[in-house]
Amino acid sequence: MRPLITLSALALLLAAVGCQKHEATAALTLPTAKVHLVAGGDSTTESWVAATLSATQRATLSTRMAASVKKVHVVEGSRVAAGALLVSLADDDLQSGLKAAEAGLAAATAYHRRVEALQKLGASTPSELEMAQTQLAQAQAGLAGVKANIAYTQIRAPFAGVVQAKRVSDGDFVGPGMPLVDLEGQGSLELQATVSESESKNLKTGQALPFESDGHTGTAQITALAPGGDPISHRSSLRARVLKGGGELRTGSFARLQLPPSAKTASDISVPRTAVVQRGELNGVFILKDGKAQLRWLSLGEAEGGRFPVKAGLAKGEAVVDQPGNLKDGQPIEVAQ
Repeated sequence: MRPLITLSALALLLAAVGCQKHEATAALTLPTAKVHLVAGGDSTTESWVAATLSATQRATLSTRMAASVKKVHVVEGSRVAAGALLVSLADDDLQSGLKAAEAGLAAATAYHRRVEALQKLGASTPSELEMAQTQLAQAQAGLAGVKANIAYTQIRAPFAGVVQAKRVSDGDFVGPGMPLVDLEGQGSLELQATVSESESKNLKTGQALPFESDGHTGTAQITALAPGGDPISHRSSLRARVLKGGGELRTGSFARLQLPPSAKTASDISVPRTAVVQRGELNGVFILKDGKAQLRWLSLGEAEGGRFPVKAGLAKGEAVVDQPGNLKDGQPIEVAQ
């Protein structure tokens, strides 16, 4: 006997056949997309990392006192010499204290001289002379303390540079540690960047690296390379002083620092960032197969510059679609010249 087919089973069979026909029809109706192919490169090629140009000397000046701002002597863009007066704080109370300290020192000095003269004549005791010396030392220390506090009301440039920011205005009340002026030195520039563990393997302090910024090229020497990494980004900080090409560069500009090849095996390959397709936690690329785009999932390593090292899923030199955009799996593609 032949098995009987129930109505529900027949309905499911017809629905499955209908879905297959619909998917085949949808695949056939997809338009042909023009794409550019790029070969998966050897991951030992040189890579670039983003960097920022900044001055080697820079400081945010503040005060250790609570006082009103008497006068701001500079504006943004002002070029100042080392020791130039930048901000003056109100010091009326300190000036009164200075006069009192000077008077106290004068009195202590006169008393010390009298006791010394009497000591020579045998008319004073050693304890009186010791007391006079103590009072003189206290008066001298008191005057020095008042002068030091007055000096803190005069904010001066620690080095020659350019004022990048003026944080206060005349009449503002400031407290200890409050930023007043941002100053950048006029000397050398440096590049600040972060690198991954694999990128830093071939780097060392004193090494020279080429860089690009605003259409200019130059050479920078690594001055600092942190041995550890950030707990979130897992990247280490790098600083490199500009040796050549710094004449037309500006602080705050974007730059690219070229790194030497990473020490990997010759079989390792990589793909550009622009070719990677992300679907949730999965990463893949489109390849050309039989005139159609085929989505292939890959196992990628940590990004190095503009490329991802491929751990598995792609053969060396195999071409992938660059900038796939809204490309669909199975969509007909035409390679643009």
